[in-house]
Amino acid sequence: MTELPLYGLRVLELASVLAGPQVGQFLAELGAEVLKIEAPAGDVTRSWRTAAERPDAPVSAYFSAANWGKTSRVLDLTTAAGQAELHALAATADIVLASYKPGDADKLGADYATLSVLNPRLLYGAITGYGPAHSRAGYDAVLQAETGFMHLNAAGPGQPPQKMPVALIDLLTAHQLKEALLLALYRRERTGRGALLEVSLHDSALASLANQAATWLVTGHEPQPLGSGHPSIVPYGTVYRAADGTQLLLAVGSDGQFRQLCAVLARPAWAADSRFSRNPNRVAHRHDLEQLLAQRIAEVSGTELLTELEKRAVPAGAVRTVGEALNQSAARSMLLPPTAGFPHPGLRTVAFRSSAWPVTDALPRPPILGSR
Repeated sequence: MTELPLYGLRVLELASVLAGPQVGQFLAELGAEVLKIEAPAGDVTRSWRTAAERPDAPVSAYFSAANWGKTSRVLDLTTAAGQAELHALAATADIVLASYKPGDADKLGADYATLSVLNPRLLYGAITGYGPAHSRAGYDAVLQAETGFMHLNAAGPGQPPQKMPVALIDLLTAHQLKEALLLALYRRERTGRGALLEVSLHDSALASLANQAATWLVTGHEPQPLGSGHPSIVPYGTVYRAADGTQLLLAVGSDGQFRQLCAVLARPAWAADSRFSRNPNRVAHRHDLEQLLAQRIAEVSGTELLTELEKRAVPAGAVRTVGEALNQSAARSMLLPPTAGFPHPGLRTVAFRSSAWPVTDALPRPPILGSR
């Protein structure tokens, strides 16, 4: 741990659910000491169990998704004693992670104004739903609905909007806060001063609309749901079923790749067809091309097709379940090893590697409530 870049950094996590705890585990994986401060009832995700989990399991799968490498302390911040203990901890901390509704942290003596007086070097990462001026609580699914993600994730035009299968807005918000904290750490090295860092689920979601937002801003046309298809590249994202039952996705981003695809499918005439020879034409004739591809791919082996496409550098892949993805040899480096007290692997939040420090071999298990 001493070789990791954040070794010696002290973090107080006052956040719950996913966005803030994801940041906490990220810092722990890089060597920081992370103390999770929990209300007497604990982080609500401790009780979020799927039907496949034992009801008496001390740690839920959801809680384990973002809480490796931490210790836990129970503090009742509605009491003077709890606030006093928090203030003592904050006086020597480097980072506080908080996810209160605006105004709630002030009532609990856990706000930046209070804690920064005790520790001017403190970096305080505050997550809200809609920004500090709006007291409305933020929930990932609601933000997915309100910022266009559910609309775009429908199976097609006129189909019901669908929520993403993970709390995507929480995860995007966590990335925004990580970036802000790392910048603030760099600034503190130069100035010695702490900072308040505020990020909202709403703004993080909007910032992540990327090309879909740009389409509306540039053209004034409302982006429409295309299932897994792409609005400006074809064939890109559509799922096809091969003769052996393999479900596969094509991500053909250039005319050259399309010519290679046609060659592999023994349909070179498609690449010369004026409807399909260039990507803008393929976009205009999306339906015709996708019908032809679906019919042809249904006649061939998906396994053999994917092998040949890889040889020709045509982007494509099989559709896998979560378990299949995690069982791939390429996924092993992203798994944390089980521990004696928690005999299940964990998923790392740090996906980059550096020549300047090692990857942490293991982390302490997700903590039992108040286990410090």
